[in-house]
Amino acid sequence: MKICDLTQFYSPFSGGVKRYVHEKIAYIDKYSPTDEHVLIVPGQKTEKTSGARSRVYSIHSPLLSRASRYRALLNLRAVEEILEHERPDLIESSDPYQVGWKAVAIGRSQKIPVIGFYHSHFPEAYLRSSAKFLGTRGTRHVMKLTRGYVRKLYNQFQATLVPSELLAGVLSDWGVRNVRAVRLGVNIDNFKPEPDDRDATRRSLGIDCGQTLLLYVGRLAKEKNTETLFRSFQLLRRRRPQDFRLLLIGDGPERHQLRELQRRAGNVSWIQYCPDSAGLARYYRAADLFVHPGVQETFGLVALESQACGTPVVGIRGSYMDRIICHEQESWARENTPQALADAIEGLSGQKLQRLGGTAARHARTDYAWPRVFEHLFCIYREVCSDYKENNE
Repeated sequence: MKICDLTQFYSPFSGGVKRYVHEKIAYIDKYSPTDEHVLIVPGQKTEKTSGARSRVYSIHSPLLSRASRYRALLNLRAVEEILEHERPDLIESSDPYQVGWKAVAIGRSQKIPVIGFYHSHFPEAYLRSSAKFLGTRGTRHVMKLTRGYVRKLYNQFQATLVPSELLAGVLSDWGVRNVRAVRLGVNIDNFKPEPDDRDATRRSLGIDCGQTLLLYVGRLAKEKNTETLFRSFQLLRRRRPQDFRLLLIGDGPERHQLRELQRRAGNVSWIQYCPDSAGLARYYRAADLFVHPGVQETFGLVALESQACGTPVVGIRGSYMDRIICHEQESWARENTPQALADAIEGLSGQKLQRLGGTAARHARTDYAWPRVFEHLFCIYREVCSDYKENNE
């Protein structure tokens, strides 16, 4: 079976979608000798790179903005030409915009089944930020239109994949058919509690032995709720000036707010990009708590990676990623406010974090290893291909 992933949410530097597709390529190379993989993404230039049983096509595309590392895949004719050449058995689209519609059209014209992966709950993300301008009636009207758009697009696919049962229920209630929940995974060979390099990494960061190191990994962006994290850390600094350190790994449009936080607080470290999993795993192991402020998150790979390394997670309850937390969440914030998040961090930091982290690491290893995830996913692929062939003979 030849599988093609078609996505616009791809950056060479980071991102959950990038991690997902590259882990899929690695799974095919190691465990699935009869399968092939094709990846089509926007890039700085048009080029093709080949692996053992995989090919990555990068199509020259403009940046979304000067501050963004993501690009808009506008050359849809190039996408069509690649698919005409490759003739995959299945197309998986991770885009709810023009690329998603193009995938549907190509699938119909070339008689290829197409599935959609609903990685991000974008209607909620957009409305949460614009509700104060729209008012109650306006928000209700826009939400109705957005639900209709989601239903119209995703019912064009042979199946829609979502990363949680909770989100599957939401889309089903909206009228989307054939929604399938697929668990996300973690590379347990890279992200694990060993080796014990915690002290060495903390020394390299200048962390005092009595300080609690808080870690955030991800984009510095409004949709990631990083402003709430910044403000909660300022509250912690006022309460206990020397007890907490904050390390952030990632970049994005809110980098200016982060620089201002660094100027004011002084005990904030920032790494714009960590190029390899081994280095990232060292930072996870060095941290006492991983802070996940997102309330619109559906993917949450970084939370899984942290737990696999033995570092517990603190965040704001009620998001779609709650069910990938492998330890108790009683101490988590119940409101999306800096005060509530600061209280949650302070409360959880006083608990036995090594015990919580050990429990999380065991569950992550047992339930979320990528091979197990992809075995389930590839069963869905084969089922969709079989049903499509049967219905189109």
